[in-house]
Amino acid sequence: MAQGTGSINSDYKDWEWSADAGERARLLQSPSVETVPKSGESQGNGLGATSALGAVFIVVNAALGAGLLNFPAAFSMAGGVAAGIALQMCMLIFIIGGLVILAYCSQASNERTYQEVVWAVCGKVPGVLCEVAIAVYTFGTCIAFLIIIGDQEDKIIAALVTEPEEAGSSRWYTDRKFTISITAFLLILPLSIPKEIGFQKYASSLSVIGTWYVTAVIIIKYIWPDKELMPMEIPTSPSTWTAVFNAMPTICFGFQCHVSSVPVFNSMKQPEVKTWGAVVTAAMVIALFVYTGTGVCGFLTFGASVDQDVLLSYPSNDIPVALARAFIILCVLTSYPILHFCGRAVLEGLWLRYTGVTVEEDVVRERRRRLLQTISWFLLTLLLALFIPDIGKVISVIGGLAACFIFVFPGLCLIQAKLSEIQETRAISWWAQVSYGVFMVTLGAFIFGQTTANAIFVDLTA
Repeated sequence: MAQGTGSINSDYKDWEWSADAGERARLLQSPSVETVPKSGESQGNGLGATSALGAVFIVVNAALGAGLLNFPAAFSMAGGVAAGIALQMCMLIFIIGGLVILAYCSQASNERTYQEVVWAVCGKVPGVLCEVAIAVYTFGTCIAFLIIIGDQEDKIIAALVTEPEEAGSSRWYTDRKFTISITAFLLILPLSIPKEIGFQKYASSLSVIGTWYVTAVIIIKYIWPDKELMPMEIPTSPSTWTAVFNAMPTICFGFQCHVSSVPVFNSMKQPEVKTWGAVVTAAMVIALFVYTGTGVCGFLTFGASVDQDVLLSYPSNDIPVALARAFIILCVLTSYPILHFCGRAVLEGLWLRYTGVTVEEDVVRERRRRLLQTISWFLLTLLLALFIPDIGKVISVIGGLAACFIFVFPGLCLIQAKLSEIQETRAISWWAQVSYGVFMVTLGAFIFGQTTANAIFVDLTA
């Protein structure tokens, strides 16, 4: 992408709120990314520590996660294997394009995190909307993680408690609400309180291993199925032309790594847009194979009867699947505190901006406010997770927000970046890139509106 001569929102009023709070709210960075302090001289001088291959691994890690459990159901909603793969391939073009645009705008604005790029390039209103969207998205994802814990623990407990029980006589310690609550209070809350999350930098490796293992189990179970796993009807086309859009939230949720991509780009030894294009293309192709393998094999194993969480479709006493459930629980336990940290950092940044308090003046009250924010966030997500048993309902909502991070904000950044270039004449490439940005914003707004409306009027009112 050609860079023009010019500045992006160089008016001081567009920048003044981002200086102090932005330094404090370095959010959604991968725990394994080590970046250098932001400065005008560090950009592009090879001061980062991450190689191109390392960046591929980090981006794959950011994209892969518990969202893969929903891909078989997404293929079912899309209308079969052909429709599901075609939808992924079409969206992947824009997903990669958005990642490249963010790197381009990061270089142009000399900002190092997603929300700071949006603030610098698009201005105050889109910047605030971006931060609010990040806070809501991370909050919803934390709810989904707690639901996943409950789903997997239900199956594990069912395998361990083998003695027959009469209806209505289940023991109190096997109740879903109790198991989610005790796990959350004993493991998640203590990990969420610390000010920094650097101690979790090695947890990402376990998450990657866990997601690859889950995919391997689902593929093997399809190739060598158990006798009791007989698929019901296998759709070959969507039930209605609008049904295919119901799969979009899952795909957006699964491939959304854009918010964490900007710090990864700036951590590279040679943060160049062309190199970054190759990095994200390789990373997204790897993620595509993982998600497609999970989606296709899980869907063909169970057909239209597949659960929103595919692991729930397997028997409780299946040992390889039980190990996959344990991996997913471990992945979620380490991911919740990271997502909470990101949301807390956004709220902290908004608080500092609107109160006008500097970081130095706020140090004394930071610990008390951090504890209050953490406990409030934790209790709210736990309460909602206890009474929303279906993870599909949560993903249908936050998947629309993921579309904003993938399409809307990168599209706005591209449009504003090109409009800010000082050029005597507008070349065809300039018009093409502006048109591409407009199309991304339009597509993202459509996906967000359609999926959110569907979630409100269908899923949440069902």
